[in-house]
Amino acid sequence: MTGLSQDLNPAPAHDSDQRRHIVLIGLMGAGKSCVGRRLATRLGWDFVDADSEIETAAGCSIPEIFERHGERYFRDGERRVIARLLAGERPQVIATGGGAYMDAETRAAIARAGVTVWLRADLDVLVRRTARRDNRPLLKKDNPRRVLKDLMEQRYPIYAQADLTVDSADGPLEASVTRVLQALQDEGWLPSDANKAAASNGETRERS
Repeated sequence: MTGLSQDLNPAPAHDSDQRRHIVLIGLMGAGKSCVGRRLATRLGWDFVDADSEIETAAGCSIPEIFERHGERYFRDGERRVIARLLAGERPQVIATGGGAYMDAETRAAIARAGVTVWLRADLDVLVRRTARRDNRPLLKKDNPRRVLKDLMEQRYPIYAQADLTVDSADGPLEASVTRVLQALQDEGWLPSDANKAAASNGETRERS
């Protein structure tokens, strides 16, 4: 596990005009990875999934990290990995794990280097989506619906500190991507070249 424990040091502080990354937050099942990949394609940016980066650094899956070392060890590694990703010079869309934004140090790092988008979903949507996969350590402790409800109560007040909130509902994935993109454009978070890329890629998808 040396890869995770020895990950790069936290990113240096950045001025507010250097908030170049788009960071997606939200509970498991909110659609961060799926929306993030499509959003990055629309913008012509790179996409990175923080959980996948953690697994690569650790050399094992997240459920295995929880089982062998516990949640605290995982959260420490998660904090370092996200700091490393935020230190990247090229703009990218970053999907984070559900608990990442609960860490005050991580929230501060994201605020320096990125704009935060909370993908907000209701309980029924989260229950349906998470039931499709069996790799959620926190959901194995108790009834999944009860766990998700408790997590919503604990985390949603913190998630509300995000720069933008976009509802993640059932329906076409592309509709969620468009809502995120529209929110970013409306609030002036995208540089001009990203706006042009999004418009061009959107037109291409419509023609195809």
